[in-house]
Amino acid sequence: MHPCLSCGACCAHYRVSFHWSEADPALGGAVPVELTESLRTHERAMRGTNQAQPRCVALDADIGRYSRCTIHQRRPTTCALVVASLEFGQRSVQCDKARTAHGLPVLLEQDWRDVGQAERNPPPVL
Repeated sequence: MHPCLSCGACCAHYRVSFHWSEADPALGGAVPVELTESLRTHERAMRGTNQAQPRCVALDADIGRYSRCTIHQRRPTTCALVVASLEFGQRSVQCDKARTAHGLPVLLEQDWRDVGQAERNPPPVL
């Protein structure tokens, strides 16, 4: 099983901000605008993430036990850019920091042993 499916720490650690157009259906944006809030002139944020103890409104999780994004196929680009540590052979500072903040150990190569290439989540090409 992909380690992110038993984690969720990044979604409960970081503010998720992105260009407003990603939530504008008239411009082809896919992020549900009702799950976002205005942040700055050209930015929106996922509700729940712009606070002292962030937790994305789209996160369905018990951190460290199970995790899923309820809008995974429609999530902001910034979410898709966060890669799990060692998923592609390199450490992810963002992943390690979020996991540590939630009392979870950083991912090791052995955590990927049974995860096939097809199950991995490559970041989008921008």
